[in-house]
Amino acid sequence: MNIISRSIVILVALTTIVLSKELITPIPNNAIYDKQKAILGKKLFFDIRLSANDTISCANCHFLNDGGDDNIALSFGIDGKVGSIHSPTVYNSRYNIAQFWDGRAKNLKEQVSGPIHNPVEMGTNFKDIIEKLKKDETLVKEFGKLYEYGITKDSIIDAIVEFENALVTPNAPFDKFLRGDFSALDDLEKEGFQLFKDYGCISCHNGVNIGGNLFQKVGIVKKFESELNNLGKFESTNNENDKNYFKVPTLRNIDKTAPYFHDGSVDSLKKAVLIMFEVQLGIEPQDDEVEKIVKFLQSLNGEIPSIIKQSDQ
Repeated sequence: MNIISRSIVILVALTTIVLSKELITPIPNNAIYDKQKAILGKKLFFDIRLSANDTISCANCHFLNDGGDDNIALSFGIDGKVGSIHSPTVYNSRYNIAQFWDGRAKNLKEQVSGPIHNPVEMGTNFKDIIEKLKKDETLVKEFGKLYEYGITKDSIIDAIVEFENALVTPNAPFDKFLRGDFSALDDLEKEGFQLFKDYGCISCHNGVNIGGNLFQKVGIVKKFESELNNLGKFESTNNENDKNYFKVPTLRNIDKTAPYFHDGSVDSLKKAVLIMFEVQLGIEPQDDEVEKIVKFLQSLNGEIPSIIKQSDQ
């Protein structure tokens, strides 16, 4: 290799490193949130009184000791009703550009009301919830310490949002790598990350959440075959241009959140990668390339949030 060629290779490598650091950033080790409100929100997150018949809590669809989803294609709500779309992980949702697959909630505050009012999920309303919660003297006192008006719709939402703000999973091996610990990833994981960039996966899966910050059409090159009759963003906007556009899911903890896609139709991470190559890129990758990308994706598993591990007493 001559001097000019070597210089070009070094320049490309340096550019890739800089670009990667700009496109993907590590999760902050100390997420900012109100701890006392978050602890109260945690109690509400696990409280079945937030559903019409006192059988379903937020935690039924979001397993917080695992990946933050429920590991089934479609979740169950009150009376065994089946949901219409795959429940995404609640972990790191504070970093999303919007909430829900179609982005109909612009933030976590708007998102909280969705499952509560959805007749298939929790099927209730804040009036009934407040009436039930106000019968709990301990809860009334806890709300009273933190909120001037006690238990209200706004204070319930605020507490749950603060808890969800605490649901971040820092210190994945890849985060440590981004911070300069190059030994945090092995050679296969590093090669997988390079392939992830080379094939353009990083163009949609970027930012601190490695996804969740834009909408993209599913099936750019080839139609994404799904038995689920859901057209993504179109469902909330009724704009023809939004058909089959979904919020790009986060790849953080992706190894723990099978099944995959908005319809929960794929239970293998390897198969999910292959489908993305097929419908988004129109490329058939080599088997070893897929294995390396999967290895890289497995390096995105972060730590369970401290608020989950600690006692609230």
